[in-house]
Amino acid sequence: MSDDFRAMTEFYASRGGRVAARLLRRQLGELWPDLARLNVLGLGHAQPFLSLWQDDARICIAAETRALADTQALASATCIVDEQGLPFPDLSFDRILLCHALETAVSAPRLLRMVWQVLKDDGRVILMVPNRRGLWAHRESTPFGQGAPWSRGQIDRLLAQSLFRVERNAGALWMPPVDLRPVLRLGRLAERTGARMAPQLPGVLLVEAVKDVYAALPTAKRARRRVLVQAV
Repeated sequence: MSDDFRAMTEFYASRGGRVAARLLRRQLGELWPDLARLNVLGLGHAQPFLSLWQDDARICIAAETRALADTQALASATCIVDEQGLPFPDLSFDRILLCHALETAVSAPRLLRMVWQVLKDDGRVILMVPNRRGLWAHRESTPFGQGAPWSRGQIDRLLAQSLFRVERNAGALWMPPVDLRPVLRLGRLAERTGARMAPQLPGVLLVEAVKDVYAALPTAKRARRRVLVQAV
């Protein structure tokens, strides 16, 4: 996929992409059913999923992490950010969703440290990443076939190293990554059957974690970064 953003928007506009997004939103809605009056950030390419909360959240920001001079990206995202230095004040967000971010990050640990800084102390984060053992990670025609897929063990270790504590694990997209109408019609049945028969083989891993503030250690002096401040 030579143009990440354009390919992602085309995928989610396709018949198979719409079904995949609906199944993922269903699982996200079970993990975070009510975010009323909370500050929510979507990092990566989270636009297809933020509709779950944007009507009720106090703030709902879609931050695209791909530095593209693309008017389509600018129109769809609230802002385009540098994953190595998020332009938000510390302790800004109650909930952060990372989607199509971790697997393509220049440095996954660095990205999570940035997330740790802007997340409130009682905040929560969901990592949505392609499962190394699932079918979707091996289909390059979808966004989940790009970058580095992850296993649950790898995610757990990365989160622990980044001062997060895993709270819940979930999965989605047991449905095979094909755009065939008969298969798509069976999407919800495939999810229920897959979760019961092959719980280790979802196409996408969803990992919810909280800040482990007691594990925080002093770090070296950080370089100053630009921060967006709301005008009074």
